[in-house]
Amino acid sequence: MIADERQIRLAKNLVNYSVKVGKGDKVWLDVIGDCGNLAEIVIKEIYAAGGVPFVNVVDRRLLRATLLNCDEQQLKIMSERDCALMDKMDCYIGIRGGNNSYELSDVPEEKLRAYETIYSTPVHSDRRVAKTRWVILRYPTEGISQLAGMSTEAFEDYYFDVCCLDYGKMDRAMDALKALMERTDRVRIVAPDTDLSFSIKGMPAIKCAGDCNIPDGEVYTAPVKDSVNGFVHYNVPSIESDFRFEDVRLEFKNGKIVQVSANNTPKATALFNLDEGARYVGEFAIGVNPYVTRPIGDILFDEKISGSIHFTPGCCYDDASNGNKSALHWDLVLCQTPEYGGGEIYFDDVLIRKDGRFVLAELEGLNPENLK
Repeated sequence: MIADERQIRLAKNLVNYSVKVGKGDKVWLDVIGDCGNLAEIVIKEIYAAGGVPFVNVVDRRLLRATLLNCDEQQLKIMSERDCALMDKMDCYIGIRGGNNSYELSDVPEEKLRAYETIYSTPVHSDRRVAKTRWVILRYPTEGISQLAGMSTEAFEDYYFDVCCLDYGKMDRAMDALKALMERTDRVRIVAPDTDLSFSIKGMPAIKCAGDCNIPDGEVYTAPVKDSVNGFVHYNVPSIESDFRFEDVRLEFKNGKIVQVSANNTPKATALFNLDEGARYVGEFAIGVNPYVTRPIGDILFDEKISGSIHFTPGCCYDDASNGNKSALHWDLVLCQTPEYGGGEIYFDDVLIRKDGRFVLAELEGLNPENLK
């Protein structure tokens, strides 16, 4: 297969910009599903940078067959094996190219929860996220093209526009928002059937400009754990545990989710009952990617929608920690652009964004026309 010049550019960005592979760095390369020949190009780029790739190939159909029949002892052994390897890694690149977002949809809920708790949390949350330089991306397969409602060729063009934009320019434009968030106490989010208030006082704000997710384009922090009050009606569908949730609505009192509704309320409630931390929020983020303008059903894209926020029940990140720990980290998205009903963001009673566009002069560099 002949390498596409866009694939080569993407591979170089992943290795040299996103995770900054250097001489002797050990790199875990996760290849999940059909990734064309991107993985092969990435391997070559890792070696060219002086790194050492360790390739792990995952077929989600085989993972499904395993999870349908596994027990906790097997999951513990799998976790111990991969924790030991992850402990030796300096970098992680995850290329996810599955054709069926619902491949695990018929795995019993208790099996999925056990997998998340016993395997994914120790390997990925506790080690990969906390201890390596990491980046995760989707690959433009026919499956994700179908999910987006686009032809394969059109989605590929869209994908490379989204993933290969000038992240250095975006990073510089984020400086003003980061600084503003770090001197803000009170945040209010208003939209149809949404009125949320919380504090981010004393929390660091983290710029995401191509170094952890591809596509990228968000600035995140965390609310003070017990400060969240009000209600939010998320207007972007979300696939979680291989189920498509819609119209998720949450009510908060002193930080805790006290009321849940969705297109499948019992299934959503079960996620928030996973552990104590699942009923508290670990992340508040503002999306700014100018090429991501509508949801496609994949969270790596949808959470970066220009004019969106995501307000995430579950585990916080170590670099913006409010102390909340959970096996859940569910990025639920609210779009505030006019076609989704509009909305406002206020920092300390000052309007900073209306209907998806920043209105403060120092933040205008993050509006779409200035990032393309």
